[in-house]
Amino acid sequence: MENGKGSKCVKSIFKGVLISFVSTVIFLIIFSIILTYTNIQENVINPVIIVLTAISIFIGSSIGNMKIKKNGLINGGLIGGIYMIMIYLVSSILNWEFGLDLQAIIFILVGVIFGVLGRNHRC
Repeated sequence: MENGKGSKCVKSIFKGVLISFVSTVIFLIIFSIILTYTNIQENVINPVIIVLTAISIFIGSSIGNMKIKKNGLINGGLIGGIYMIMIYLVSSILNWEFGLDLQAIIFILVGVIFGVLGRNHRC
């Protein structure tokens, strides 16, 4: 891999992660407004957050991989994986808990899978 192509891939991965974060924030703000003005049951909140996160990763991976000619699956998986690991680390730091349980592993895997699914189909 030439240096120019390598830096292009790294930039697209970080672009995808950034777009995923921005999308998540926008979706969560909208969801919090909906929660404020409706009587949504508490057991619905976690599944909705997981779906919104998956959609955000899908969007970030699709946009991040738009100009990449190959390795779309790998780059998409990296976008999803990096995003999920960063979310997990920030969450762990804020909660003072660094345990890795089955739910966290599934959450990270969902992120990687949706990153792969969001890859650009022209790759």
